Amino acid sequence: MKLASANINVMVKACRKASKILIRDFGEIEKLQVSVKGPGDFVSTADKKVEKILIEELGKARPSYSILSEEAGEIKNDKEFRWIIDPIDGTSNFLHGIPHFGISIGLEQNNEIICGIVFDPIKDEVFLAEKGNGSYLNNQRMRVSARSKLKNCIIFTGGPKSESKDKDIAIEEYKKFSSKVFIPIRKMGSASLDMAYVAAGRCDGFWQRNLNYWDIAAGIILIKEAGGFVTDFKGENRYIENKTVLATNSRIYEEMIEILK
Repeated sequence: MKLASANINVMVKACRKASKILIRDFGEIEKLQVSVKGPGDFVSTADKKVEKILIEELGKARPSYSILSEEAGEIKNDKEFRWIIDPIDGTSNFLHGIPHFGISIGLEQNNEIICGIVFDPIKDEVFLAEKGNGSYLNNQRMRVSARSKLKNCIIFTGGPKSESKDKDIAIEEYKKFSSKVFIPIRKMGSASLDMAYVAAGRCDGFWQRNLNYWDIAAGIILIKEAGGFVTDFKGENRYIENKTVLATNSRIYEEMIEILK
C-alpha cells in the first residue's frame, strides 16, 4: 500500500523541492555562511533557505494551517491544524560533510500528530506515516524490530551538549545502557532519523534529553504506526514538557524505561 492522502502529497512535494537546495549546498559546504545559536548549536544559510521553501510550499497548499518551525518560530493561523518543521535535522553532520541528516515535517490536528515525514535527501529515503494507515519507507511498509532482549539490541542516543545542565545525568544514563548491551551504543547526530530508524527496524531503541518538538514530531507517528512505543522517561506522553523521549520497538520498552527511572 502507498500512502497518498492529500496532506501526505503536500509534504512530499515540499520536501522534494527543498531537497534540491540541500543537495546542492551539501556539495559546496565550504561556501555556506554559518552562525552559532548556542553552544554546539549551529544554523547555516542552507537551514534558512530550506525552511523558506518548506513554509512557502506548505503555506501555498494549506494557507489556513499554523506553522511551528525551528528557525522561523511560530506562524499562527488555524488553531486546529499546525505544521511542525525542522528544515535540517542534523545540521552539524551537514556542515561537516557527513551524509546523515534529514528534513522533518509533522502535521498536528488538535494537538495530536496525525501524519509525518522524515526525508533523507542524500540516500533518497522517504519515511512516511499517517494515523491509522501505517508507516512506510519508500512505499514499503515499515515495522519495528522483533528483538526482545536489550542485550542483543542496537540502541541510539544523542547529546548531551557541553553546556547542558543535564550533562552528568545523560552521561550516567549512557554508562548504564552501555553495561546492558553487547553492541556499542550509536550516536548518529539526527534525532528524526534515529526515530525513523526505530520505525524501520534498523535499530531497536532510542533515548535522548532536551529535544524540541520539531526534532521528534514526525518520528512519534512513524514509530507508533510501525508498532512501537514513544513516551517520556516517566512513561507519559509529555515529551515536550519533560524534555525527554524514549522510543522503542515495544518489546524492550520495560527494560529501557527501568534504566531511565
